[in-house]
Amino acid sequence: MSKSTRVLGASLGALALTVSLAACGGDSLEKSKDGGGSAASAGSGTGSGSGSGEKGKLVIGAAGFTESNVLAELYAQVLRAEGYGTSVTTVNNRELYEPALEKGEIDVVPEYAATLAEFLNAKVNGPKAPEEKPVASSDVTATVAGLEKLAAPLGLKALAAGGAVDQNAFAVSKEFAQKNNLKTLSDLGKSGLKVKIAAGDECTVRPFCAPGLKKAYGIDVSGVDPKGVGTPQAKQAVKDGVDQLVLTTTTDATLDSFGLVLLEDDKKLQNADNVLPVVNAKDAGSPEIAAALDKLTKVLTTADLVDLNRKVDAERAKPADVAKAYLESKGLLKK
Repeated sequence: MSKSTRVLGASLGALALTVSLAACGGDSLEKSKDGGGSAASAGSGTGSGSGSGEKGKLVIGAAGFTESNVLAELYAQVLRAEGYGTSVTTVNNRELYEPALEKGEIDVVPEYAATLAEFLNAKVNGPKAPEEKPVASSDVTATVAGLEKLAAPLGLKALAAGGAVDQNAFAVSKEFAQKNNLKTLSDLGKSGLKVKIAAGDECTVRPFCAPGLKKAYGIDVSGVDPKGVGTPQAKQAVKDGVDQLVLTTTTDATLDSFGLVLLEDDKKLQNADNVLPVVNAKDAGSPEIAAALDKLTKVLTTADLVDLNRKVDAERAKPADVAKAYLESKGLLKK
């Protein structure tokens, strides 16, 4: 699941839930707790071993895209250092791993506050709820509070959110930014420049995209070039000057290679997709687990996520190795 799929699929998740679960045949995820196989692909590299397990075994879920894989390894290794036996299993769709988390087949997953809040909003209150009665906003405190209310009756517990954020963002070429003195989306709106956005075709109707840019910033959007969210083709179009603005994410590690720079969302158009652990309340809701994960949450930054993503995607390092090196650098693992 790509990051764009994660964002755009949140409000549609409830509709796909029944179909997705029907496709989840085969071995049970529960096997990974018993030391056997897993229906999903297990993590690889130095960080994927089980550890001593003196405090019990925990299954960490990963969603299959680079950042989620790295976060899952970070969680697994932090918990392993505290005496838990851990394994990482990959389930590519939230429609599959969220029910598995409810059932206790998965114990912990790295999540994004606003996206999960609206996914659960759609699941609990119907597919139109995210648009008609959204619980997520640019306020992380309010968003997490809304998430907690939806999660608790499902047997889930959202732990503290940190400063690391992976949310929608807009980038321009460095040349375009310098020429027009652009640092924020407000600057772009005030410039009066017409811009074409390289994004998914849903950008024409999504409130965080073209309509929101027009309403919140007064940006003159001349059209949407449907090249996808943060795809190489979309970024290349902006680099070449075919388009002027590309929809990507705050943790996109490839912007420099395309000569692009993010414009600050200074009016907080985007929802608060801060990274946070979500756990099965019965099996992994202890204060000890929360405290262990909070050590990581408190130090992890958006810039860190960009760097970690870059090391995996550009340098071809394994997520487990990247996670281990990061935790050692922060003093959360002994070298």
